[in-house]
Amino acid sequence: MAETILETARLRLHAWDDASWDDFVRLTNTPAVMRWLGGVQDGEALASTRTRLEDYLNRYGHTFWACRRHDDGGYLANELIGMVGFKRATLEGTKVFGMLEIGWRLREDAWSKGYAKEGTSACLDYILAAKDDEDVVALTVEGNKDSWGLMQRLGMQRREDWDFFDPNYPPELNPTIVHHITRAQWQDSL
Repeated sequence: MAETILETARLRLHAWDDASWDDFVRLTNTPAVMRWLGGVQDGEALASTRTRLEDYLNRYGHTFWACRRHDDGGYLANELIGMVGFKRATLEGTKVFGMLEIGWRLREDAWSKGYAKEGTSACLDYILAAKDDEDVVALTVEGNKDSWGLMQRLGMQRREDWDFFDPNYPPELNPTIVHHITRAQWQDSL
């Protein structure tokens, strides 16, 4: 069993292993899940994504971790539901470059069940206690209302002055919009 990083009432965030990665690809590399992320990825792009996740862990000590529902007999018991975690914002020349960036990607049948909020809240507690950083950002596009809706439910504030054009995505997935929260704002929301 892969190393557990965080646990919540319903979720276990853990290190990646081959079986979890295979499930992640099968369950999240779909048109619905990838709609706002550039579309379904081919094998080369998926391999690059996995390499990036492993590199984040090696360089920073954190990454987007595999997210699995606890084996409690409930809906999706012991199933991989996606990934949740942190990386550093990597697009040079942006106002968010180098900042902690929280993110998530869940399979479609796990949407609207509170898993993303539960996982990201645990991550915010964890990372803001473990790192010296005072700020966390989350990135999406204007059309992804579910994503930025969660950012707002987490207490994050929209930062239009930090929005940026990401050349890695087509015009219809630009600009990248930024939400932000400080350590003090997160602690005050608890």
